[in-house]
Amino acid sequence: MAKIVVVGSSNTDMVIKSRTIPRPGETVIGGTFVSNAGGKGANQAVAAARLGGNVALIARVGKDMFGEEAKAGFQREEIDISCVKTDETAATGIALILVDEKAENSISVASGANENLSPADVDEAEEKFSLISTADILVVQLETPMDTLKHTADLAARFGVPIILDPAPAPQNGLPEDLLSRLTLIKPNETEASFLTGVEVRDIDSAKEAAKILHARGVRQVIITLGKEGVLVSDGISEPTALPAISVQAVDSTAAGDAFSGALACGLAEGKSLIEAVKFAITAAGLSVTKLGAQQSMPTREEVERKMSEE
Repeated sequence: MAKIVVVGSSNTDMVIKSRTIPRPGETVIGGTFVSNAGGKGANQAVAAARLGGNVALIARVGKDMFGEEAKAGFQREEIDISCVKTDETAATGIALILVDEKAENSISVASGANENLSPADVDEAEEKFSLISTADILVVQLETPMDTLKHTADLAARFGVPIILDPAPAPQNGLPEDLLSRLTLIKPNETEASFLTGVEVRDIDSAKEAAKILHARGVRQVIITLGKEGVLVSDGISEPTALPAISVQAVDSTAAGDAFSGALACGLAEGKSLIEAVKFAITAAGLSVTKLGAQQSMPTREEVERKMSEE
């Protein structure tokens, strides 16, 4: 089994689905509520585990019922939680998510224990369990401190382990050059790519321009997701490739990017080519939007392979 280590966030998602997302000062009546396990790091770990990866998560949760429920959920997914710490001083992260009838969403996050995930936590995972040095691939996001992310990237470089960054939430102030140069692959959506490069990414051609800038800053592989417009894949060597999205009836897009990242990590760790891993990820992300919620929307290996055989 491919060994995937995710360093990232764990949240509890409080979701209301209603006709529209309220504007400032507006109240929308008539929605439905559900509470789900979430957090970008946790979502990506679950996505990779359901697709057959041997997954370990380095994260922090609070000493509360949400933290206990999160850890129990990871165990049900057969994720290694040896390095999921219970924080004594901060609550489990909470995300408030509003979803409209078109499956668009608006999210506000109280990071809680995620803000305390430290470089020392990553070092401890390596010293006690050799998680970093023995990984086939590392996955990181932007819901934990930048120092921790940079330290993880430094360790990945030291041990020669590929590292994927899902640069979400969108980095409005960009990312440090010394971090970008250590990344194997970055996977922004169009909004994130625009913030990172200054190029207004709206289609495949503008995505190509953004990819050139990211390559020039040291990132070896760039994948830019464009929603219904598909995905741009660039290795910095050959001509970039545009791949189409799959056709599905969308219900909730909340964790589509996380499904993509988890599936991409799983595919690459298994030895798939970049293009094949992206096709695998496109299918997983497409299937995830057909269900409400974050972690529970992540498809299984069987579902992804069945869908791919139908395309």
